[in-house]
Amino acid sequence: MRLWSLHPRHLDRQGLVAGWREALLAQAVLAGDTTGYRNHPQLERFRAQDDPLGAIGDYLCGLHEEATARGYHFDRTRIRRPAGESGALAVTSGQIAHEWSHLGAKLADRSPDDAQRLRRAQPECHPLFHVVDGPIEAWERP
Repeated sequence: MRLWSLHPRHLDRQGLVAGWREALLAQAVLAGDTTGYRNHPQLERFRAQDDPLGAIGDYLCGLHEEATARGYHFDRTRIRRPAGESGALAVTSGQIAHEWSHLGAKLADRSPDDAQRLRRAQPECHPLFHVVDGPIEAWERP
């Protein structure tokens, strides 16, 4: 499971679709609807929120917005409860740098045109997050 802290605009088609699918799985885990992935470290930052389902809902809304802008049709009714708190979660600059490098390597393998686009861009975080100084997040398993 990879719940990118990076803005969804940086993801290629495969990454955006996989991100949507994995965030829906995370939503099911946080709602207690599945027994798999309950201890996945990527969920720690959502569980730490007062409203974990609202936080993952906001995360899904960011993916949905990007998908819609690209002409994809992700089913927004699958988002249970967005809290509407854009920029509410902190993510460290080290985590953003780590994910930027990780995404660059993935794109170089599967989507060279997107890798070129990424090399010309500056990393931005998902609208749910705001960047604070710091190392890679403790929940990341590099």
